[in-house]
Amino acid sequence: MSSTTNLLRADIRQLKAYQPAEYVGGFVRLNANEAPWRPPGDESRDGLNRYPDPRPAELTERLAAFYGLEPAALLVTRGSSEAIDVTVRAFCQAGRDAVVICPPTFGMYEVYARIQGAGVRSIPLERDRGYALPVEALLAAWDATCKLVFVCSPNNPTGNRFPDADIGRLCAGLEGRGVVVLDAAYQEFAGPDPTRALLGAHGNLVVLRTLSKALGLAGVRCGALLGPPELVELLGRVLPPYCFPTTSQDAVLALLTPAAGAEMERRRALILAERRRLLAALAAIPGIDRVWPSDANFILVESREAGQLVARARAAGILLRDFSRDPLAPGGIRITVGTAAENDRLLAALEA
Repeated sequence: MSSTTNLLRADIRQLKAYQPAEYVGGFVRLNANEAPWRPPGDESRDGLNRYPDPRPAELTERLAAFYGLEPAALLVTRGSSEAIDVTVRAFCQAGRDAVVICPPTFGMYEVYARIQGAGVRSIPLERDRGYALPVEALLAAWDATCKLVFVCSPNNPTGNRFPDADIGRLCAGLEGRGVVVLDAAYQEFAGPDPTRALLGAHGNLVVLRTLSKALGLAGVRCGALLGPPELVELLGRVLPPYCFPTTSQDAVLALLTPAAGAEMERRRALILAERRRLLAALAAIPGIDRVWPSDANFILVESREAGQLVARARAAGILLRDFSRDPLAPGGIRITVGTAAENDRLLAALEA
């Protein structure tokens, strides 16, 4: 096994995966105790009376091609949130191991660690350097109990993308000692995709992707964990069989076509244009003290009047995310980039 898989819990490395009923397309299935008829109104491709493929082979192949990887390097998950959960459970033994986070960041890293009974070490982003990744502090604080460090890039809620060189230095510094989990949920809004290059250079890197953001499938709950094939196979043992629903598979496969891809690209370009417009317009609104740069589909602003601004938006039928009580994002409000009409409505409300 590699130095990275050796960091997994010993019982996970030795776990014998559950063997579900055999799945063979086109065969009569009398081996899975399913109902023989479709339910009324069922228009799915394979029938909702049938279990889906225990591991969605076609979807795995299509998503792997989408991200430019071999299928063995990709594990389909129910959103990237499930990938976070699986990774924590596989690497961290309750009461002994710990994960490292860099707040302010996505709160579910800590939640999943707490559920698992793992420790949580917090090393904040360097606000005075534009919420930079504290690579040297992370390496200096690492010890034998640390297994994973979660790095969200572009980061939620600050919106900034960390340089590839910083990710590489962190991976190199933790080789054989820890795993870097790069949550790239917002990568599509941040320019060239470094996923293939980073994975090719570092065996202790796992990358999380999601179709919930730029691809508009939040309601489908489809994500992917990308990493070394040996590690991906072991992590797959932690997932239950049949975990990705038939209807969700149908929706994703329908999106992964050239025609749908062209439309998604057009919409992504609109979001980027609206982000530029919002960045300039928000900076001119009285009461907003700072607008942070963004590489994502949201913008973090700061205001001493954060509560009033959030209330004004709500009065206009608009919900914003209030981070103002977080000492690491003082006065912070996270604003998702919407349609041009939605953004106009927001600006009018905040200027009132």
